Amino acid sequence: MLDLLKILFCTPFLLYSCYTDIKTRRVKNKLWVVMLAGSAFFVLYDILTEGVPYLLGLLISAGLIFVLVYILFQLGSFGGADAKSLIVISIILPAYPVIQMFGQNFPLNEPLIPLFAFGVLGNAVLLTVVVPLGLAVYNIFRMGLHMDNPLYIFIGYKSGISDLANKHIKLIQSFEEEDGEIKFRFKRGGVEINEDVISELKALSEKGLIKDDVWVTPGLPFMIPITLGFFVAVFYGDMITELTKYLILVM
Repeated sequence: MLDLLKILFCTPFLLYSCYTDIKTRRVKNKLWVVMLAGSAFFVLYDILTEGVPYLLGLLISAGLIFVLVYILFQLGSFGGADAKSLIVISIILPAYPVIQMFGQNFPLNEPLIPLFAFGVLGNAVLLTVVVPLGLAVYNIFRMGLHMDNPLYIFIGYKSGISDLANKHIKLIQSFEEEDGEIKFRFKRGGVEINEDVISELKALSEKGLIKDDVWVTPGLPFMIPITLGFFVAVFYGDMITELTKYLILVM
């Protein structure tokens, strides 16, 4: 029953974080502070009733997820809100919740790693696979098989220069003039788009030095796959573990 209450407690915070992430690509720190403060009852109750073993599990869960998301954040693969959400989840639910509904025990599958936040992260990463596949289908449908930089179809799409303003996107390539020609180079992490960049691109396009469209990559709100990964972990388990088992059996 307590695990179910924890899940219900986390749900509105995660859903609201998805809303703000979609709208502004940001989630205020205050949300996670309130979520953590509100979960104090659950944490204290578990420590008092389950004692040292629970406390050790909580420290291991929070410590390991903190190290992992810190590394990912420093590598530029993770946003601050994404990291904080997983740290808070690792404190509220150090291990997988066990709930009974409709005569069924959840999660349906036994996770290989019993730390819940790791399952949430793994599920989130796996769920994001649909994004590059969706982009590829969109680009092929739009441009056909004959296109420049075909590998970019998995990470972005082409946008008209006049349509770049006020969107959560970045340029996939940096650009500079060399020997009278404009050279585009792949830029890891993308190039921020501002008024100066747009003006420069428009000027180059008017001179005929570049085309009137450029490759851009969308700023994806990762709180959505984290939230979906949370519920998948609650009811199904660790998708990566189950996928690995399936591949081993098939091979």
